[in-house]
Amino acid sequence: MSKWPIRWDLLFRYRMIEIIALWEGRLTTNHLIQSFGIGRQQASKDINSYLANIAPDNLIYDKHLKGYKPSESFTPKLTIGHADEYLHVLSRTEDMTVTFDELDMGFENTTMVRPVTRNISPDILRPLVQAIREKKRVDISYTSLKDGEEAERIISPHTLVCTPLRWHVRAYCEHSKGYRDFVLSRIRGIPDINDKIVMGKDEDKAWNTPLCIELMPDPRLTEAQAAIIANDYGMENGNLHIATNAALVRYVLDAYNIDINVLDSNPKGQQIILGNLEELRPYLTF
Repeated sequence: MSKWPIRWDLLFRYRMIEIIALWEGRLTTNHLIQSFGIGRQQASKDINSYLANIAPDNLIYDKHLKGYKPSESFTPKLTIGHADEYLHVLSRTEDMTVTFDELDMGFENTTMVRPVTRNISPDILRPLVQAIREKKRVDISYTSLKDGEEAERIISPHTLVCTPLRWHVRAYCEHSKGYRDFVLSRIRGIPDINDKIVMGKDEDKAWNTPLCIELMPDPRLTEAQAAIIANDYGMENGNLHIATNAALVRYVLDAYNIDINVLDSNPKGQQIILGNLEELRPYLTF
């Protein structure tokens, strides 16, 4: 196994350098000082090290800005260059300032609207993480929304899944004799880790069935309106293709607020529709 070329702490600071320079257009040592609690000398050393070892042509010092700006040839080396990376920094910053009132990373003009996190106990999550890592079965007590009753289930979990509204674990259920999604907030008590798994990720047919979701502007929109929506979502030729698998397809549609059974009477409210519904319909049953 080859040695990782960059220390984790330094890698995070290098990534912050790229993200701030690209999306704010001005990088100073204060960004690193406030974000990571390091001294000015270390922050300056990090920027110089980034320029010397990672991307010599990415940043230009601008004396009028009193900071670094991205060059015209700026090319992300340790990030992807997507806006999500910057927005993720803003989101994490808000989380930190809730705990540390004195923390000021320079992003005070941002607020986040997020759903309340469902009630998940560390006592529940820890055994599941361990079971996934060690490929073991877990005995859980689960409350199903179907009948509201608590029942014992022995599962072989293989993946934790985070959707915009909840966390669940994908697992083989010995009672159902198939793969199911178990919502973490509906697990009661403390999961009991057992022996090795019966069925793993490789046997999960739905998980290993790749699918492509095709989204397109609502055809009821005018041409100009459709063009705006296409630009909003970064569509190419009026289509957005999202790679996923059969086990996750309905969660992806939920994330885009698409209900295949209900069409908003107002196309400006609907905005986007599923372009390949018939292809995906077999995988959209609950």
